[in-house]
Amino acid sequence: MKNKFFHPLMYNNITLSDRKVAASFISNSEIFTASKKVKEFEEKWSKWLGVKYSVFVNSGSSANFLTFLAIKILYGTGEIIVPPLTWNSDIIALIKNDFKPKFIDIDLNTLSLNNKSVINSLNKKTKAVFITHAQGFNGLTKDLLTELKRRKILLIEDVCESHGATYLNKKLGSFGKISNFSFYYAHHLSTIEGGMICTNDKKIYETIKILRGHGLLRESGNLKFEKQIKKKYKKLSPNFIFLYPGFNMRNNEIQAVIGLNQLKRLDINNKIRSSNFKHFINNLDKKKYFTDYLVDGNSNYAFPIILKNPNIKKRNKFENYMVKCKIEFRRGNAGGGNQLRQPYLKKYVKNINFKKFKNVETVHNYGYYIGNFPSLTKKKINKIVDILNKFSS
Repeated sequence: MKNKFFHPLMYNNITLSDRKVAASFISNSEIFTASKKVKEFEEKWSKWLGVKYSVFVNSGSSANFLTFLAIKILYGTGEIIVPPLTWNSDIIALIKNDFKPKFIDIDLNTLSLNNKSVINSLNKKTKAVFITHAQGFNGLTKDLLTELKRRKILLIEDVCESHGATYLNKKLGSFGKISNFSFYYAHHLSTIEGGMICTNDKKIYETIKILRGHGLLRESGNLKFEKQIKKKYKKLSPNFIFLYPGFNMRNNEIQAVIGLNQLKRLDINNKIRSSNFKHFINNLDKKKYFTDYLVDGNSNYAFPIILKNPNIKKRNKFENYMVKCKIEFRRGNAGGGNQLRQPYLKKYVKNINFKKFKNVETVHNYGYYIGNFPSLTKKKINKIVDILNKFSS
């Protein structure tokens, strides 16, 4: 009998329920551009996360770009500490807004910035630390939070892969000055495409709303501020004052409706994903694979795999084995591994000493992730683990 086993890298997270509410909304509504449903989604997301303000945008990449554009306008430029193990838009967003990236290695047990190295690297030029909470793991420590507060250095959180993960009983994304989320179709919550920018700072919130809507003053929502600017530019049409160099990065009512529907089941799905991850790691062969992850508060949308005692020959054999066993995988983590090895950065970053990034290089060359979904059964997880544990180099 032909083996029908197949484990995909990701499933479409848009369910039949999501499609029905979207279809119903389209059938019974006349306004589809950003309006009441976008506002409702922003407010309910803020309440869920535990912050004051959220801004719904068209992608996580747009969230990154608008974040650094707002920081540039309100705080000026400088150095941003960032991990090489992240998505490319995290890095290119700060570069294109005239910030200088300062790369720090990661910890394998969180796949996030090594907090001790970050603290030791802080200086007068450091404008912010941009931490990526990778694959559902928390990347923060009390020491880092305390030092950033003491030095008055901004913390920015990338929570695109870690919706609902917590630290000290608070959701990730509620610690930083700004946090960013992606609602890509395979993430914990999906609006097909989309992103969210979150903050407790009213000025940042108003600035990002302006930037999201072409840079138009009227998008701020602050009537007192708008009145002051209109008085200054009396020769301009009051409804068309382009205050900042913004873009159209708004999202729409249909995707907000999907987001609202998905938010209802997000906590339940996250609990399932976390349970799946612990079951996977607890049964994985510790002699063959790295398993020493920090699991407190995790919300993993993927299963990480890092080979122990690796070499290129072993890696190639493992990848051929996974293809044969019909388990889809991605090498180098979600973002293509070490961003310092990617072509787009060669123009901006010179003379890289890769020995300084031992852990990132390990993940880049010998690290993988495979899919973890709410619909995944323990029986299928056991099958996946059994396949992995039978691998012989």
